[in-house]
Amino acid sequence: MARNYGNDNKSALQAKTDAQKIAFAPIMFQAAKALRDFGILSFLRRNKEGKTVKEIANQANISEYGALVLLEAGLSLEMIYAKDDKYFLTKTGYFMIADKLTRVNMDFTHDVNYKGFFHLQEAIKEGKPAGLHKEFGSWETVYEALAEMPDKFRESWFGFDHYYSDDSFPQVLPILFKNNPKKIMDVGGNTGKFAIKCAQYNPDVQVTILDLPGQLNDANINIKANGFEDRITGYPINLLDFSKPYPKGHDIIWMSQFLDCFSEEEVVNLIKNAKEALDENGELYIMETLWDLQRFEASTYSLHATSLYFTCIANGNSRMYHSEDMKRMVEEAGMKVVEVYENIGVSHTIMRCKK
Repeated sequence: MARNYGNDNKSALQAKTDAQKIAFAPIMFQAAKALRDFGILSFLRRNKEGKTVKEIANQANISEYGALVLLEAGLSLEMIYAKDDKYFLTKTGYFMIADKLTRVNMDFTHDVNYKGFFHLQEAIKEGKPAGLHKEFGSWETVYEALAEMPDKFRESWFGFDHYYSDDSFPQVLPILFKNNPKKIMDVGGNTGKFAIKCAQYNPDVQVTILDLPGQLNDANINIKANGFEDRITGYPINLLDFSKPYPKGHDIIWMSQFLDCFSEEEVVNLIKNAKEALDENGELYIMETLWDLQRFEASTYSLHATSLYFTCIANGNSRMYHSEDMKRMVEEAGMKVVEVYENIGVSHTIMRCKK
């Protein structure tokens, strides 16, 4: 299948300039984060008339030297501009502090990925998450490790995961409940957020969450806190043990931001297990951030970076998929895509599948 994306129409000068930005990107990332975390960007946002190096240093409680090197990096990052010995916030600097998407992505990059990405080449050669192994521990995947990870890691990981899914809920629930399902299975239900949303949306629905025991422990805390123990049930399972069947009797099986966590072979087997659990009228709904169906260039860029997170940190063998690859895997598993909903939430697509 032919895939066309991008071009090579830059001038040589622009191409060389962009190459230098890539060469120094890890250093400038840390400068950007320091400008944010020291409160320098927020200070300039509050003071639109501009501030001197001394004033900025005093506010941030750092030396004038420290403030100056960060501000000069901010000039090249186009987060800050200077005029008459004063510094001002740019639109890019504004988004660094005021845009939740940017904050979530930066924290995820720093707390989950940054150190581990020193081992990216090793991960690619071995097909294993070398960054996870070298920096955090010997777990096979990040999902097994989540319950035992440092607080900052967990906070930024869940912040990233939930940001992309939470905004989609208002659009997703009317689609799922169009035919008034009585029982929904949430495969890879994580902290139980989606199951709780379903129970709040429909007073009669029963939800089963399939996930690892550690994840279900977190989910059960949230389920009890919301008073849904009678309608949401956890089903502990290692989803990569394909000999273990899913429980039957559900009208809908829901897989959200789930299949991108697995290799192509694993995706096919996971969908096969879903197919076996459904009756003839049951439906599988797959929600994914498919990189070729994005409205904005920034979304595609972010998804290609996220694929490398899967390579180096999460599991070593999965990625954010192209829509045609996802359709092919659904068909290989013996199901067919009967309807596609695009532009769901931040950047999602839903595929409704039947036997």
